[in-house]
Amino acid sequence: MSKRNKSEEDPPRSCRARSAGDLVGDVGGRSFRRFGFVQSSIVSRWTEIVGERYAKVSCPESIRFPAGKRAAGVLTLLVDGAHAPLIQHLTPMIVERVNRFFGYGAIDRVVFRQGRLPAAAPTLRRPDLRPVPKELGDGLREIADPELRHCLESLAAQIAASSGPPSLESPGDEPITVINRSE
Repeated sequence: MSKRNKSEEDPPRSCRARSAGDLVGDVGGRSFRRFGFVQSSIVSRWTEIVGERYAKVSCPESIRFPAGKRAAGVLTLLVDGAHAPLIQHLTPMIVERVNRFFGYGAIDRVVFRQGRLPAAAPTLRRPDLRPVPKELGDGLREIADPELRHCLESLAAQIAASSGPPSLESPGDEPITVINRSE
């Protein structure tokens, strides 16, 4: 048996908790590279690169580079049905904007594939801000978070609209008899 040198050993474990963002970033980066993306930000920032109008009908699928190079690649775009001829006419603009995003001549060609785009995730709408009614008092006006203030306003309005605080006993309920064994 040969002993390993200290320099050949793996780095010591840190025995510390890692945030989920650190772990997901590594996994996400590997999977994006596996499917042809050098940077995952081209997918997440596609709207900024080509504009909102064209991002609604297209999305990047992969970037393929020649063996051993990181330039002169081929970008594959998924384009929604009838919009493909329009996007094809915009190929020079897309190549220029993607290369400007990368900062070098990463893309030479764009290949189109027609199909349905994945459904966009619905965005949550924040509640509308309204002035706090005077009958609820000044305490709610001091709350800075609009969502928390909205929840507390609706709770206060529901309590004000009711006949009072909820009670546990109904007028027709009979009390439960308590049996003491010590007697």
